[in-house]
Amino acid sequence: MTANISQRTAVPVAPLTVLLPDDVTAPARARYEVRSMLLGLGLDEIQLDDVLLAVSELVTNAFEHGECPQRLELSYFEGQLTLRVHDSGSKVPELRAPSPAEARSRGLVLVQALSEDWGFECCPGGKFVWAVFRIPGA
Repeated sequence: MTANISQRTAVPVAPLTVLLPDDVTAPARARYEVRSMLLGLGLDEIQLDDVLLAVSELVTNAFEHGECPQRLELSYFEGQLTLRVHDSGSKVPELRAPSPAEARSRGLVLVQALSEDWGFECCPGGKFVWAVFRIPGA
């Protein structure tokens, strides 16, 4: 008797690239596109909360502190999701503890708390700020 065992081969999901408008609608546009893709992969709504908050923070930071957010890139393979936001600025991001009196400046602190890892890489024409999440089950 031979057991019929199906094997799933991990296949990388085609990366998503979202061109971002140079206005305050950029975070909402990015969240919409990322949410649609991840739901299409079979992820549950509850698995998306941290990722969507990080998307908002990364895009908002690019809009407010970079020199024009240009695109968001998302890749997913074997349970690892990587977000990368490109802006044309050369100023590198700084992780700083906000004062309790400040209403703002918590973006990268949130990204650090929500993700497995985060960082930035300089490239021709600007930089990418990225965050990595472990999301099994898609």
